[in-house]
Amino acid sequence: MGKKKIVVAYSGGLDTSVMVKWLNDKYDAEIITATGNLGQRAELEGLEEKAIKTGAVKAVVKDMRHEFLTEYVWQALKAGALYEGVYPMACAIGRPLLAKFLVDIAIQEGADAVSHGCTGKGNDQVRFEVGVQTLAPELEIIAPLRDWEFKSREEEIDYAKKYNIPVKVTKKSPYSIDENIWGIAIECGVLEDPTAAPPEDAYQITTSPKNASEEGQVVTISFEKGIPVALNGIALAPIDLVEQLNKIGGANGIGRMDLIENRVVGIKSREVYEAPAAVILHKAHNELEKLIMDKETFRFKQDVSNKVANLIYDGLWFTPLFKALMAFVDSTQENLTGDIKLEFYKGNIKVLSRSSQFSLYSQQLATYTADDTFDHKSSTGFMKIYGLPYKTMTQVKNSLEKKEVA
Repeated sequence: MGKKKIVVAYSGGLDTSVMVKWLNDKYDAEIITATGNLGQRAELEGLEEKAIKTGAVKAVVKDMRHEFLTEYVWQALKAGALYEGVYPMACAIGRPLLAKFLVDIAIQEGADAVSHGCTGKGNDQVRFEVGVQTLAPELEIIAPLRDWEFKSREEEIDYAKKYNIPVKVTKKSPYSIDENIWGIAIECGVLEDPTAAPPEDAYQITTSPKNASEEGQVVTISFEKGIPVALNGIALAPIDLVEQLNKIGGANGIGRMDLIENRVVGIKSREVYEAPAAVILHKAHNELEKLIMDKETFRFKQDVSNKVANLIYDGLWFTPLFKALMAFVDSTQENLTGDIKLEFYKGNIKVLSRSSQFSLYSQQLATYTADDTFDHKSSTGFMKIYGLPYKTMTQVKNSLEKKEVA
């Protein structure tokens, strides 16, 4: 029987670099690193060489941005999934894809286990581990940060120096930053105090609304079956479209969020997010749904949106309920084709125009001019029937009160 093989979710930072050596020693194992490029700005060049120098026998780095957007982000967008009504979940949406990537590499390499660098009180441990358990229950899952002897970053640095592990030790940022093409999550430092406003240096890609352009900007977003496909009439590939909206929105102060949220493990955390493209696309998508969907479907989908967001946040992407709810969502998007024109100005989004061949809006029915085609007389009977249950309730109540008085 050969050596134990462990596939490590590898970023190249201090934790995962130390993990490679630590796992190698503790388990006498061959380490294979797996790095998915979801659009993070952190340096990915040379990561394979660094992993090998750190002690890995093999390093796999894959550009997954297109798959991330088309197979994961667009699903959440179509669902209108915003956690606790606000957060577009850039990190949460990326985790099931990375968990699947880990499993795929583990199966290809004949590995016994996978390992991640998540902490014991974060959300990501849940997303990785539930995903792996669901996709490949036979794999062992190792979480060194929950078990190892290091109590601080400084102890990890000492370990890295002792074993000549190539880590770039620089002045530590007061913030913990996690990002991909769909958004950035910022926490720690002064942000842990919910009474303190986020310092300007916490933000990475957005201009303060106070300093944004006085001119603003107008953009038309085109959708086909719920998926954004063009900006200002120009068809764009998913990566290009999102990158352009991040740039445009960020320059106009769009996409900043400061939230107190409920983590999976039961604690509340304070997070600051930047997601210009996500905020813009969710706004445009929702406006198109208001134009096209019938009333009962739109109302019911609001409940589904909330449930889908909770499932994604809680790490339950690969579950029967998620699959079933997405079947409903996809059915609602068949006619979700049209254009939404938006104006961005100093952190605000204003809707200028909504149009679609599937629009259920009728100006002849809505107007109060002479062009009105609505049958007002029909409302008399409708009012009597619509209010009948409540009229009856009051009549019964009044009758009983009269008997009590008598």
